[in-house]
Amino acid sequence: MEPVDAEFFETAPERRTFVLDLPVSPERVWRGLTATNPLWWCRLMSSVEYTSPRPFGVGTTRRASVLGVLRLRERFFRWEEGRRQTFTVDGANLPVFRRFGEDYLVEPAGGGCRFTWTFAYEPGVRAGRVGAALNDRVFASLAADTRRHFRG
Repeated sequence: MEPVDAEFFETAPERRTFVLDLPVSPERVWRGLTATNPLWWCRLMSSVEYTSPRPFGVGTTRRASVLGVLRLRERFFRWEEGRRQTFTVDGANLPVFRRFGEDYLVEPAGGGCRFTWTFAYEPGVRAGRVGAALNDRVFASLAADTRRHFRG
């Protein structure tokens, strides 16, 4: 896959952003994002694991599996401890995307925190409306599971 950079989050052919106002501290959300098994609360994520040793930072790598079918190799190119992580997908086992990245921004807000989760991508295959609808459902499910987890 082709790498993405910070500018791609403004220029990508497809972008989805979810702004989640959560009733928990930014530190709690950050701990969830950097746990041994990050995003474990997301039902569609079969597994997510860091493949780099701690302490994490720019250059940290991770593996993720979506629905047990799509396997991704991720590399973080932005890491602001306690606040922001951004990664590019270096490789995938299926040609779903030509380029793909995610950005997590965690900020204090109203007695809790605001978690802004952005997906930016360029499709790799011509899946048309069906592919776009499937991506939208996957991303919305991840956001909904995150909202439910931190509210519960």
